[in-house]
Amino acid sequence: MLKQYLLTFCLVIATSLTALAQAPASGVKGVIKTKKGEPLPFAAIIVKGTSFSTISNEEGRYQLDLKPGYYEVIFQYLGYKTGQKGFTVEDKMQTFDLTMEEQALNLGEVRIGARDEDPAYTIMRSAIAKSRYHFLQVDSYTAKVYSKSSFVIMDLPLEFLYKKEMKEMEKETNFKKGVPMLNETVSEVTFRQPSVYKQRVIATRSSMDKNIADPNMYLLASFYQPEVVKAVSPLSPRAFAYYKFEYLGAFRENGIEVNKIKVTPRNWGEGVYRGTIQIIEGEWSIYSLDLQTVNTGFRLDIKQVYSPVQGVWMPVNQQFHVAGGIYGFKGKGDFVISQSFTNVKVNPTFKPDIVVVDDKKYADEAKKVRLTGREIKAQNMEQLVSKQKAFSAKNLRKMMKEYEKQELKEKEKKGEDVDLKMSREDSTQVDSMATKRSMAFWDSLRAVPLTAAEVKSYTRLDSLVIVNAGSEKQRDSLKASKGDTLKSKKGRQFGFGDLLTGHNFRLGKESSYRLDYVGPLPGVQVNTVEGLVLNGAGLKLRHSGTRADVKAGAGGKSEVVGSGREWSLGGLTRYSFGRNKLLVTGVGDYSWARNTLSVSGGRGITQFNSENPMHPLLNTFTTLFLEQNFIKEYQKDFLRIDFKNSRENEHFEIKASVEYADRTALPNLERTSPYRWIDWKRREYTSNIPYNVETEADAKTLSPPMRPHQALTVGIAASYKPWQKYRTRGGKTSYYDDDSPKLSVNYRKGVHGVFGSDVDFDFVQIGIQHGFDIGIRSRLRYKLAAGTFLNADSLQFPDFQHFAGNRFFFQFGDPVGTFRMLDYYKYSTSSTFFEAHVLTELRQFLLTQIPWFRILGVKENFLLHYLATPDSNNYAELGYGLDIGIRFPLRVEVVNSFEGFKYKSTAFRIGTTMNISWGRN
Repeated sequence: MLKQYLLTFCLVIATSLTALAQAPASGVKGVIKTKKGEPLPFAAIIVKGTSFSTISNEEGRYQLDLKPGYYEVIFQYLGYKTGQKGFTVEDKMQTFDLTMEEQALNLGEVRIGARDEDPAYTIMRSAIAKSRYHFLQVDSYTAKVYSKSSFVIMDLPLEFLYKKEMKEMEKETNFKKGVPMLNETVSEVTFRQPSVYKQRVIATRSSMDKNIADPNMYLLASFYQPEVVKAVSPLSPRAFAYYKFEYLGAFRENGIEVNKIKVTPRNWGEGVYRGTIQIIEGEWSIYSLDLQTVNTGFRLDIKQVYSPVQGVWMPVNQQFHVAGGIYGFKGKGDFVISQSFTNVKVNPTFKPDIVVVDDKKYADEAKKVRLTGREIKAQNMEQLVSKQKAFSAKNLRKMMKEYEKQELKEKEKKGEDVDLKMSREDSTQVDSMATKRSMAFWDSLRAVPLTAAEVKSYTRLDSLVIVNAGSEKQRDSLKASKGDTLKSKKGRQFGFGDLLTGHNFRLGKESSYRLDYVGPLPGVQVNTVEGLVLNGAGLKLRHSGTRADVKAGAGGKSEVVGSGREWSLGGLTRYSFGRNKLLVTGVGDYSWARNTLSVSGGRGITQFNSENPMHPLLNTFTTLFLEQNFIKEYQKDFLRIDFKNSRENEHFEIKASVEYADRTALPNLERTSPYRWIDWKRREYTSNIPYNVETEADAKTLSPPMRPHQALTVGIAASYKPWQKYRTRGGKTSYYDDDSPKLSVNYRKGVHGVFGSDVDFDFVQIGIQHGFDIGIRSRLRYKLAAGTFLNADSLQFPDFQHFAGNRFFFQFGDPVGTFRMLDYYKYSTSSTFFEAHVLTELRQFLLTQIPWFRILGVKENFLLHYLATPDSNNYAELGYGLDIGIRFPLRVEVVNSFEGFKYKSTAFRIGTTMNISWGRN
């Protein structure tokens, strides 16, 4: 009882202090609405000549805290006349409600005849030519940023299954369907070209949990960039291929003329915008924009309002609204940013008064000011703009490219940091008091007044905090969860289920040693050679480096780099119930820097194609239910050593291996009926001897079984991405994970006579793979490889060159380099080969002409696979498919096969790009 009295007393005192702290401040507040009395949400309110600004909330209410004095306040809203009023602020808050009028557009003397080009195209050509100019115009700035996000879950799938849990979440975390989840952040953001953002969070508040600091990442979407939120910007150099533009009119305001342009995608769907953009005449910079795009069923609306800061138009107000659903979840969210810029440093090279002349409409004028390519390359940007003020649109685009090339060379010459991809670098520092600010502090700092629903959401959280504050049990559990999060996640007690799935044991609280128990369940499989198999069960002892450093990786992401060396030792088992045999394999590896050395040995079972073209889980399904045994395997007693050295993101990689193996063929079990759960009358299990055209004696006779033999083989492979984008920081170069061409070379040798080795061959292979965009959300990817056996005096079937075949209707993994209908071993060769794979992904072609398919992210695929060996008779596959996208990561395909350039058969396939490691050998 005493606790309750104390709690009530503290609550009364806190409420009183808050009320005192919220005494009326000085400034201006009010409501912004239309002539019809409707509120205008998120209108921009800017104090002229200062860095003060705010925005109205969803109810149209605003509040501008100002010290006593005289101020000119500007009110801006998309599609409405800008309002301006002077205020003499005294020691009180005065009220000013504003009714805004819709902006009247004036077409003037513009006349568009049947054959005349819409004037929007002249405007957009000039704006596009100058877009890069505007993007690089500001070298650096500091901004005070207020951001507010609000997200509401509208619907949940199968909600009746977890109603009890939902009630508990409502009590513990303030989560409730239909109630806004809020997050407010006040921060100071520092920007530096090309893309460095540093955020210091001054205050952050969430309606979900006061104990969690969740600072919003500073979000600045620049439409001067070619792409924004994975969609083509209307100011992209490629814009005319994706958009039609329409001139809606113009208006004059504060001495400038603003053109309003309607943006219409040629094909609506993912990857493009629609809406309006307003361009300042002569300046060709953005005045405001209101655009919409879609992504996997979600609609995203983006609004931006710009204002002049030291002669440069910069976004002071940004709004992002998202709504939609996926997998039964439905919701909507808003993200609003209000920015006040200070310390803006403008690059003196990019003077705002240059004139852009449209090459198409004003051909004669453009010709007079045109520069040759040699003139552009011979001078720097500053020299060019000092000599003349007018440039053709084409010249200006070339000048900007040359400027960035010269800047890059200059940076490399000086040893400065370089980033070819210009990816954003974000860093966030959270003030220790950020999550502890009082309500009075927030009321004094908040740029946007809260709506009634948002106040209610915060009030619910405060009530929960008060209730929880009196629970000693909850406080103790909170301390325990904070004190040792690893214990609850990774250090859980060993349970019965872990006997089947596996478990990790940490050997001591601060120990760098760990014991991994690998359970038998992930490796359960069935095949006709071994019957039921438990593969992979065993123990591994791991030792990690003594410490780890955190450094910034490519794209601004943090990377954990182990400074110590790591090793592991273990033993794994494979038990065959059909053969009643237990096989044991020892494994060990040692890693340092970018190198890995692995050693393995023992007795194992492996597929003839060491790349394991058929997944054991799929083969288990086909064996039990379809009476089809696709996996062909043999036994080997072996010792193998592997070495790998690689740069990050596959920039350069070299692999080497040595293996000595005693290989033995295996037959199918004599009794396979227990594994035939459905008896298909027209099918029967095939022999474990792979069918191969090259080794068969004649069309009616199967290839002979592999004879027992010993094989000492060595191999070396290397790959390199010569044009991969990189970033240099502090003298160290790191590479991006991009799609630059990847060149590869591979050499294998069978060493005869050493340790009784029976094999004698030399094999060499070269290859290239690449992927590149051919349009918005459209890509072309290909893989080419060719190779030959320079010497094939003695080699066995595992040493043949095998190919990624498939005979099942479902596929895992790589959609580019895998054949859809090729038999796994039919055309494996000991001679020369060439293979080609091409996959084209198109955003729009046949079915995707229908906007509904594009909105859902569906893409159409065309595929080509080709194989040439001495016996393949120019085997080829042509196919068409639908990539259903993120909602369902599946491909549905119809494929035709050809031999001798003649049609042979048709098959349907379902595939996924997911690589599933569960159950693999």
